[in-house]
Amino acid sequence: MENQWLDGLFICGGCNAKIGPGDLSSILETLPKQEDKHLLVGFDSADDAAVYQLTEELAMIQTMDFFPAMVSDPRLFGQIAAANAMSDIFAMGGEVLTAMNMVCWPEEKSLTILAEILAGGQEKVKEAGGILVGGHSIHDSLPKYGLSVSGKVHPDNIYRNDTCELGDSLILTKPLGTGIVTTAYSAGEMGEEEFQAAAASMTLLNVYASTILKKYTVHSCTDVTGFGLLGHLNEMLTDQFSCVLESSATPILKGAYKGAQEFLITAGGQRNRNALSSDVKFEFDDYALEELFFDPQTSGGLLVSVPTAQANDLLLELQAEGLTSGIIGVVTERSDYKMTIY
Repeated sequence: MENQWLDGLFICGGCNAKIGPGDLSSILETLPKQEDKHLLVGFDSADDAAVYQLTEELAMIQTMDFFPAMVSDPRLFGQIAAANAMSDIFAMGGEVLTAMNMVCWPEEKSLTILAEILAGGQEKVKEAGGILVGGHSIHDSLPKYGLSVSGKVHPDNIYRNDTCELGDSLILTKPLGTGIVTTAYSAGEMGEEEFQAAAASMTLLNVYASTILKKYTVHSCTDVTGFGLLGHLNEMLTDQFSCVLESSATPILKGAYKGAQEFLITAGGQRNRNALSSDVKFEFDDYALEELFFDPQTSGGLLVSVPTAQANDLLLELQAEGLTSGIIGVVTERSDYKMTIY
């Protein structure tokens, strides 16, 4: 296996490669609105995927995601990219049905490496209960991979990312810090143990958390990816609510805080900070800890808003499944700052 297939390429990989939240919203606002009574969720909201109703009891979820590599192991890259792409289905409360490969590949690069990427992706699609049915590929100067995914959900059981309620507890199902750890590891400034922990988190499918959530009252749900925890939480709160978060209760990957202390941070994290600075108040003086809340996550966990009375039971069940989760905060009435972190 060639381990140097990314040599000579500038990598802004994973969800760190996303267009910033401020720029993206301004672009989408220019597109004309479309009306269709069967379209239950479209791009006019900031939700994770589109949902189109087919029958009274069946709706189709559609999503897609792809990005440049952030790891040198091709099969691992395929696994991470596939897990990330399918995550939107689970964040909507759905099940994966089919997936199609999306490939950008340099002509001079080995097709043996591409085969490894595709094999990694197929492994995760199978694990999710779906089937890989085809795809599309083009030549490009930078390798990129991801999936277009179709899923299903009952129209009455869709999880939205903007429907939290006052007093809800906020639960995060995976630790933060994948952007910082993978960036530092690529620069030779992060250890193998820390990287492997991040890789295990990124390849862990959110289907396991989503399956548990179906036993509880979920008011709102999203997956945490390129906009960081605070970017996706900002969307969840809309203009109606604020929240208070506890940094000590927020799960963080080993090595991520130290990496941030050494300024091994990402461009995506700085875009997120710039876009959200007026909405966030930190009640501590620790730049490195702040950075973890802005850090772009690749295949991050689910951020869930649930009634406080159910939060502890849900957390215990998530932890019993082996998921590194935490009750990280509570939804409050709207105040001067949308997000206050202690």
